[in-house]
Amino acid sequence: MKVCGLTGGVGMGKSTAAGFLLAHGVRVVDTDDLARQLVQPGQPALVEIQKSFGAEMISAAGELKRDALARRVFSDSAAREKLEAILHPRIRDRWLAQIESWRAEKCPRAVVVIPLLFETRAEAHFEKIICVACSPVAQRDRLAARGWNAEQIQQRRAAQLPVEEKIARAQFVIWTEGEREVHRQQIAKMLENL
Repeated sequence: MKVCGLTGGVGMGKSTAAGFLLAHGVRVVDTDDLARQLVQPGQPALVEIQKSFGAEMISAAGELKRDALARRVFSDSAAREKLEAILHPRIRDRWLAQIESWRAEKCPRAVVVIPLLFETRAEAHFEKIICVACSPVAQRDRLAARGWNAEQIQQRRAAQLPVEEKIARAQFVIWTEGEREVHRQQIAKMLENL
């Protein structure tokens, strides 16, 4: 089974690329989805987050106040490191287990979407790295369309390696500006070369 890692900057098209990969029959696990599962009510990671960051991060319904936690961790690198220490090992365990499950099923190809792939030193687990990228202007516009202000955008960018470095370290680069069809075609061409 060929296992690839897919990374890129925030708002650069990782989810869209994952959708195109799924349409081509590639198995895909997204670490952002795993992170959301890990912070559901009753999960040990959520309990640990509450202990580390305080009860004010949990709603009356017992759910994580994601926006409040994001404000805290993206304005304080020590807080972000504390959160990453809680989540990243658990996330890695889950995607590694998913790969092993697919390997047992004899799946031909799988992709793990990891925004912080290089930052978490996960590249050794993959045969090839795919980086999705776009210009800083397109990235800013996409994030602003999500309702993020300039400070939030800058904080998210600062929390990741520069996309130029990710591009340099990847074996495949998918440029995500322009029509979705061009994005889809790039994915199809890349799969031919895998």
